[in-house]
Amino acid sequence: MEAAQIQKELFSLRAAFHQYPELGNQEFQTAERIEHVLRSCGLRPRRVLDTGMEATLHGAKPGPTVALRADMDALPVQEVTGASFASRNPGVMHACGHDVHITAALGAAMLLSRHRDAISGSVRFLFQPDEEGEGGAQRMIDSGCLRGVSAVFGGHVTPDLPAGSVGVRYGKFYAASDTFLIRLFGRAAHGAEREKGIDALEAGAQMVSRLLALPERLHGERSVVSVGTFRAGTARNIVADEAELTGIMRTLGSDSRITMRSMLLEVCRDVASHTDVQVEMRLQKSYPGIVNHDRETDLVRSAAERLLGVQNVTVLDLPTMKTEDFGYFLLNRPGVYYHFGAGCDLPLHNPGFLPEAKTVLTAAAVHSAVLHTYLNQANNTEG
Repeated sequence: MEAAQIQKELFSLRAAFHQYPELGNQEFQTAERIEHVLRSCGLRPRRVLDTGMEATLHGAKPGPTVALRADMDALPVQEVTGASFASRNPGVMHACGHDVHITAALGAAMLLSRHRDAISGSVRFLFQPDEEGEGGAQRMIDSGCLRGVSAVFGGHVTPDLPAGSVGVRYGKFYAASDTFLIRLFGRAAHGAEREKGIDALEAGAQMVSRLLALPERLHGERSVVSVGTFRAGTARNIVADEAELTGIMRTLGSDSRITMRSMLLEVCRDVASHTDVQVEMRLQKSYPGIVNHDRETDLVRSAAERLLGVQNVTVLDLPTMKTEDFGYFLLNRPGVYYHFGAGCDLPLHNPGFLPEAKTVLTAAAVHSAVLHTYLNQANNTEG
């Protein structure tokens, strides 16, 4: 792989990004380092959303524009990897591999800039802030970063695959997510005279039980409902007059999402009817999930197989119930999100998560091959 020729630079960049992680919308030092590398490739980066970055590499020949997205932000996690380049920012860590994502996209920029004369079209590099928080993808899109773009690609490290390998998934890949906050209002009473009160805690317990059982009703499709907090009561001998619970539901595809939202509302109405509590519910749409496009998935699969060998490319059988705001890009343009093996047994968001160094080389090389292949195929089709 040609990426091995820039191994030293990529390993150094990855270490720097990992040592100085920054939370969402605070990625100022990260953005400065990205900008410096892009300029060294002869590009003219543009700052987006204060900490995001956009830059377009124009080939020597006319053609379409394809985009590559990398997320930039870290997590509020105290690192325990023991790595020589471990985080120097207390309580902040790249525990989701975004340091690898940034470096791989920059590696693709380095590689493709070497072959500008052979490129028919343009490649737009998108460095997105705040994936882990409120989501920066839609705000990037609103800023115009996809203007003129024909397709968009992106990738994520995963501990489920060995380093040096790639995983692709056709169709539904990441779950859509919806968060909810439910408040229940009853009537307080002495615990010795429960019949004089309306127990919000008991109603809340019924609601939690029924919400967690909702996925069983969504036949033929994976889904998850999680209740993360449940607060009620002020004393052991008082019937609780208020309760509050929060959670998140995850579904695959728009149809399942609509059905699950409807069933959640049904549970709220039913519990209120049977217990006499008053219910206030706030249901908020979050990330839309990722549904890959078949044509672009075929392209990534074939490009990765040519580069790495068929034995190092896996077609993933199952979607993940994690969520990712890359789905917003795929609502606007065709494209695909794929996985890179991290060679690390610990899960994402774990304080010990540390992808192997070779993951950076694999990701940079595959990104470069995918983008170059897309432009070649597009121009051959037009020809």
